Amino acid sequence: MIFGLALAMTTGCRATTQAPLTEQANALWAGLISNQGPGAAVLVVKDGRAVFERGYGVTDLRTMRRIDGRTNFRLASVTKQFTAAAVMLLARDGKLHYDDVLTDIFPVFPDYGRAITIRHLLNHTSGLPDYEDLMPPVDPSVPMEEVQIKDGGVLELLERQKAGKFVPGTRWAYSNSGYVVLGLVVEKISGRPFAEFLRDRVFAPLGMANTVAYERGKNRVPDRAYGHSSESGRWSESDQSPTSATLGDGGVYSSISDLAKWDEALRRHTLLSETEMRPALIPVQVPAEPPAEPDGTPAAYGFGWFLNPWKGHPRMWHYGETVGFRTAVERFTADGLTVIVLCNRADLDAAALALKTAEIYLPGSR
Repeated sequence: MIFGLALAMTTGCRATTQAPLTEQANALWAGLISNQGPGAAVLVVKDGRAVFERGYGVTDLRTMRRIDGRTNFRLASVTKQFTAAAVMLLARDGKLHYDDVLTDIFPVFPDYGRAITIRHLLNHTSGLPDYEDLMPPVDPSVPMEEVQIKDGGVLELLERQKAGKFVPGTRWAYSNSGYVVLGLVVEKISGRPFAEFLRDRVFAPLGMANTVAYERGKNRVPDRAYGHSSESGRWSESDQSPTSATLGDGGVYSSISDLAKWDEALRRHTLLSETEMRPALIPVQVPAEPPAEPDGTPAAYGFGWFLNPWKGHPRMWHYGETVGFRTAVERFTADGLTVIVLCNRADLDAAALALKTAEIYLPGSR
């Protein structure tokens, strides 16, 4: 679906109804972003129809290309929903089970992996150490592509450890390590590179032709946005870090156009049936303190999705943060409303702005 066309074809009555909301949403975003700087792509979908789609700012300061619906941003942790979907497809195929343990898949993994299940990895209760904390210091004189860790390197770091952070299943702790390992599980079980599995089993069937799990030197990102940070009031390109080359936890690039297709697949259950998707939408329970984010916010979590409601509205959502990028997907399932925000600048709070945008369209929330 071409969303600009969908908006143009809206009936006169519906267009009149939506016009004030569109003006409010545009006012929110237009006041934040200059046409000459990095920016954002924003999409609001209501009952399967795009009611707001805008690109603000530019993809990079070298070409000054305008951001539009086809611009691809690094999704960061929004990637986790795709990694979870890949695992769920293999479970549907009978190739793995959620209660399979890590050492069954990687026999040389240390003994602490004997108690870690696929389910623990999916819902962040594995207790795996954070790979970012295990990486050696980076020499700033070495080119970034030479110091970036990849998924196999993460597994090697984890295999050198003697124990996890806690007994699996007893606590909740958000884990990038767990989702890197899940990407490697998909590779091991399917016998195919993770990026190819996502392409052939998730992206291609849904028509997400320009979405890619990016691997430098192996594939390319079409219509790519580059990340930026502000330093002393000036923008600088800050697109890569030592952890930007991992895949399972944050390596997918996509656009609001392609993510609209993903949203439609979730709404219509075209990739995974409602029954197959159900395990992903059950908040994990742990015997210790309730799951919470670092700021103390309650953190109901399933498989690749946060599940805590907002202002009484049920939702499934996720945010992503990496060098130069901020992203968010908010799906208000009972309201038929989805808000997608992709930013190529580090100074915007994509998740908070997505909620401010949603507030314009949610009944009774303003």
